[in-house]
Amino acid sequence: MSKDYGSFPGTRPRRLRTSPAMRRLVAENRLNPAELILPAFVREGISEPQPVSSMPGVVQHTRDTLRKAAVEAAEAGVGGIMLFGLPERKDAVGTAGTDPDGILQVAIRDVVSEVGDRLVVMSDLCLDEFTDHGHCGVLDDQGRVDNDATLERYAEMARVQADAGVHMVGASGMMDGQVGVIREALDGIGRQDVSILAYTAKYASALYGPFREAVNSSLQGDRKTYQQDPANYREAMRELALDLAEGADIVMVKPALPYLDVLRKVADEVDVPVAAYQISGEYAMVEAAAANGWIDRDRTITETLTSIRRAGANMTLTYWATEVAQRL
Repeated sequence: MSKDYGSFPGTRPRRLRTSPAMRRLVAENRLNPAELILPAFVREGISEPQPVSSMPGVVQHTRDTLRKAAVEAAEAGVGGIMLFGLPERKDAVGTAGTDPDGILQVAIRDVVSEVGDRLVVMSDLCLDEFTDHGHCGVLDDQGRVDNDATLERYAEMARVQADAGVHMVGASGMMDGQVGVIREALDGIGRQDVSILAYTAKYASALYGPFREAVNSSLQGDRKTYQQDPANYREAMRELALDLAEGADIVMVKPALPYLDVLRKVADEVDVPVAAYQISGEYAMVEAAAANGWIDRDRTITETLTSIRRAGANMTLTYWATEVAQRL
């Protein structure tokens, strides 16, 4: 006969788990469509969207299908869209990235004209999609990424993206001093209203593989000399202090799930909004496991996004943004 513990009413946390309504009532963290950001790829020179094989459900958009995706996201209540441009031609310095008529600048104008301010229109400010070597900056004569020469290119990118009408730029290249240079470039053309999302702690992760297919990457080598070492934690705090001092409006941790500890620490340290990027490899793993019947896809998506929210992110870039917003 089991012992009667009814005389200990204060020791029963299960009372608050008794029903879906009760669990919903006491939930400590909730997902909201407004905190989701949709990354979207637009490719020059195609007439039909091209599926990304390693990311089921994700495509390289045409200009027309990108407009439609932006409208769908806005109607679902998604907070923002992050645009990545895929040019037909690449070169050593990423000329297409600073061409006012390059695919990314054209896409910014397309989306802004389509959705106005119903979405925060963001753009990737980095050279990797535009260089024939696939690195996030220009190379010196020994084949190394030249930090300061790259900053000059970033300043020019900031100006052309702002001229195209972008609301926020995503400083993703992990060059020293990038936030300050971009802020100075924007302010110098009177675009103090354009904000900066700093990729503050962007780790040299093994989980970027599907993204490289999505952007037709031509990367030679790796990015370990400028992206952060996955072993390091204090280094992220140093990057955080620098980005804040240089004028970052929002700071971000990327990837999300493998770095929830870093995300929590960043969120505890700052008084600006904090973002996280649920990257391509995180997406692909869930989709692959679900396709094999190993996990419940929808529950897993919700659980992963909730964990990112619980760790302190105010907003999350996720390829499921529109789908999840519609479900919410």
